[in-house]
Amino acid sequence: MSKPLADRLARLGRLHPTAIDLSLGRIERLLAALDDPQNRLAPVIHIAGTNGKGSTLAFLRAILEAAGQTVHVYTSPHLVRFNERIRLAGRLIDDETLIGVLDESLAANADQPITFFEITTAAAFLAFSRVPADVVLLETGLGGRLDATNMVARPALTLLSPIGLDHQAYLGDTLAAIAAEKAGILKPGVPCVLVKQERAAMKVIEARADSLGVPLHLEGRDWHLRSKGDTLIYESRFATRGPLPVPVLTGPHQRHNAGLAIAALDRLEGIAVRDPAVFEGLMRADWPARLQRLRHGPLVASLSFGWEIWLDGGHNPQAGKALAAQARLWRDKPLHLVFGMLASKDVRGFLKPLAARLESFWAVPVAADQPTFEPSAIVAAAKAEGIAQAQAAGSVEAALTAILASDPRPGRILITGSLYLAGAVLANAA
Repeated sequence: MSKPLADRLARLGRLHPTAIDLSLGRIERLLAALDDPQNRLAPVIHIAGTNGKGSTLAFLRAILEAAGQTVHVYTSPHLVRFNERIRLAGRLIDDETLIGVLDESLAANADQPITFFEITTAAAFLAFSRVPADVVLLETGLGGRLDATNMVARPALTLLSPIGLDHQAYLGDTLAAIAAEKAGILKPGVPCVLVKQERAAMKVIEARADSLGVPLHLEGRDWHLRSKGDTLIYESRFATRGPLPVPVLTGPHQRHNAGLAIAALDRLEGIAVRDPAVFEGLMRADWPARLQRLRHGPLVASLSFGWEIWLDGGHNPQAGKALAAQARLWRDKPLHLVFGMLASKDVRGFLKPLAARLESFWAVPVAADQPTFEPSAIVAAAKAEGIAQAQAAGSVEAALTAILASDPRPGRILITGSLYLAGAVLANAA
């Protein structure tokens, strides 16, 4: 990152002392001062949910680009560089363009209180409004109803990925309350495409959809993605697609994310996408730190023959279940977990489905701008979940050294629990 960009981002962080403060008043004021760029965008696909949002958008981007479409993308958080959050016509935004829209947003804000996410979202809208594109893929930051991305009044589509318990301090402590916040992105008459949800979440979504006249396109009722041998078949009343390849992103849960991306094509008006583009998109989608196997870097270089390192930024109970499903498929090698987590997260809820699958467990510190669990606290939580072999290490590198020294058999090492931890690993692997 260039020093001018680093200086701008540091200044943004000082504009509002509270990192998360859900409200639309500040972003509405700033966007009005910028002449409402969110109203001058290409058709927007807006996604909310607890897990799978970024992966779904990665599949959608890859499919649409394979079909020859120009795509803007806004996601968060970033792993290594802030620029990862904004893809402008298929490419990460460059420092010069980013500095330009940040400076305009800072000037328009006139030093009034605004959160880092709000002002950077405004800057993304400004960049998107000035570069032609066919589609904008927009991921909510937190929740949906009061998220800064929810300033797009009339998206082409809304999507809902799986909804579960996370960020309870901001979104509510029940699944119904969280679903109400996520479903806040639904707009009158705009179709919503969604995966199967738990009953409590689905009741809330259906009630909001009925009140707004929103047509729902629901997995298991309106669309299906089925396995057929080593391929997939997609079926809905709008299209049958297949045979399609198993998605390139690892994990059984990625089939639901891929299915949601394909289902979005059913309800996206004005863009026809043929099967070859869907096939290519499923095969080339890229979304780092989501069950990503590391292939190079100092950590990989430290391994003995036959060992593997995998990285995942999952940090809530749903992510723990998804990783456990993959662990059930990883029966050929022992699995060692290297784990760190923010203090606001549910360590035991994450580890519970994984506990019986682990050969060893190592808690490590996480460098983050938010409070994190001390490794000793994680070890105590892991032992409470039956992981008797849980130990603490001073770093990821120290954990790997201990794992390799303790087991002569080739194994898999999974580093997980935090996107901050995943970002630090990727930064060192570059």
